[in-house]
Amino acid sequence: MMRARTCTGPLIGLFALLVACGPPPPHDTRMVVETLASDDYEGRLTGSTGEQMAAHYLIGQLQSVGADPLPGHDAYRHEFTFTAGIEDTGTIIALSDADGAPVELPAAPSGGEAPSVRGLAFSETAAVEAPLVFAGYGLSVPETADGFSYDSYATLDVEGKIAVVLRYFPEESEGDVRGELSRVAGLRNKAFVARERGAVGLIVVTGPTSPNAGELAPLTFDNAMGDAGLVAATVDGVLGAAIVQSAGRELAEVQAELDSANPHIAGFDLPLTASLDVRLERQPGAGHNVIGWLPPTRTAEIDKPYILLGAHYDHLGHGRGGDSLARSDEVGQVHNGADDNASGVAAVLGVGDRLADVERERGVILAFWSGEELGLLGSDDFVERPPVPTEEIAAYINFDMVGRLRENTVNVQAVGSSSIWTGLVEELNEPVGLTLSFVSDPYLPTDVRSLNDADVPSLNFFTGSHEEYHRPTDDADTINYEGIAKIVDLAAAVTASLALRPEPPDFVEVEREEQQGGTAMMRIYTGTIPDYTQETEGLALSGVVAGGPAAEAGIEGGDVIVSLAGREVGDIYDYMFALDLLRVGQPAEVIVVRDGERITVELIPRARE
Repeated sequence: MMRARTCTGPLIGLFALLVACGPPPPHDTRMVVETLASDDYEGRLTGSTGEQMAAHYLIGQLQSVGADPLPGHDAYRHEFTFTAGIEDTGTIIALSDADGAPVELPAAPSGGEAPSVRGLAFSETAAVEAPLVFAGYGLSVPETADGFSYDSYATLDVEGKIAVVLRYFPEESEGDVRGELSRVAGLRNKAFVARERGAVGLIVVTGPTSPNAGELAPLTFDNAMGDAGLVAATVDGVLGAAIVQSAGRELAEVQAELDSANPHIAGFDLPLTASLDVRLERQPGAGHNVIGWLPPTRTAEIDKPYILLGAHYDHLGHGRGGDSLARSDEVGQVHNGADDNASGVAAVLGVGDRLADVERERGVILAFWSGEELGLLGSDDFVERPPVPTEEIAAYINFDMVGRLRENTVNVQAVGSSSIWTGLVEELNEPVGLTLSFVSDPYLPTDVRSLNDADVPSLNFFTGSHEEYHRPTDDADTINYEGIAKIVDLAAAVTASLALRPEPPDFVEVEREEQQGGTAMMRIYTGTIPDYTQETEGLALSGVVAGGPAAEAGIEGGDVIVSLAGREVGDIYDYMFALDLLRVGQPAEVIVVRDGERITVELIPRARE
């Protein structure tokens, strides 16, 4: 697209310069959001027809702002592959006794209609025949500072054998011990521990006193799937009980002993050999980043010649897996993702349109990522297989959910990644007049994390979560378009400054929080929606899920959780740690701050399906 003119001016007064040299006409933000968030695009699930339609639309939008394909590339699409799903195509198990005689398997709990065995997603697709060993919860915790240690394999020889383990962790464990055990209780971690001890297979049973008692562990998958180096499957509670009973023990009694978390209670050999044949079919998928750039308008010797702007354009389709927060009457509907993240896409295009007529010595890359909702797949692929060297990127500015500006406040996140961010954004915001809320942490659940991990100074603009987050009600008519325009004003000024700045921003590595949450998030459901925009003492909530445990307890959006289950909550990490202390169906005390008042409520967590 031919532009009418290119404007120049001093670095100061950038906002006035951008206003004077604004595009002739302004980019239609509303049209972008309404188009991407229409039912025609089917929720833009990565790898879907809707995603392909959105990519085609975005290529046209890049061309409309005058963006070219990246140097050395002749197309705007950049394909990446991922595991789109996984299916068990007929895993089978057979048991034999010490004399080699076949052992009849018990019927499945549903009368034979449901399988009694299913492969786990991280299993090798292979067959193995080996003796069985019961290894309790299959956990290993090295000795902690206070002398606690736990090793399910301490007295067992599992070399060349199949370890049978319970899902989750000891239910009656308390306090710090419960936290330590929960953090190593993921099934993939259990598989690694078993493999390190020489096991050739793993069988997982959900015990009778655990959440989801007796059920098969779900066939979930991570999109960067790699197998754990052994054959792994889950069996139902009936078959699991029969396996343990072969040693003259009752599964319920064995689990009751183990649930005390006494590290001296050991597993035992089983007088059975299992033939386990795990048959999985991984379904490949392809996603597409859409990337163009505005070349520099004048040649200059400048370090790190690119500025990168980005936003993810994918969403959840009709509500992919457990990521959807659709209510019971919304299940299966199109999740249009107007705020998440058609709003961010519109902001990137708006900034690109504003910058197209401004003098720049650095090129400005406009990137639209796919696969963010599946785990930052597109931005990770950009870093792993960079179409331009990441060491030549001076800065990255990300936009994720910028369509709900409230009380004129925008959250500027990841400012800890460079010493210049806070001062620069504050200065350039003066003529815009937004209220700024700064967050230092760059380890955010959005694409800014991928670029920060590549040592690129990064910023993220965010206007906060809300009741429509990951629901079919996140529609175009809920967007604050005037708010997006203000954010575009500020981000365009920041980008224009960086495009002329002789020295690129310095990169500051922000120390990660050492304390990480355990597996409670996988097994405990509270219905809280954290607000990642605030650096406050406690965990601020942007909302609660209607009908969830938090809502039933009287917790509200805007509350700040300062204590959970007797543990002080100072941030999201403390909250995740405290979740490990909760038990399904058992009341837990929660203290929240609301309008300056401390309120104590009782929350009853549920099992996550």
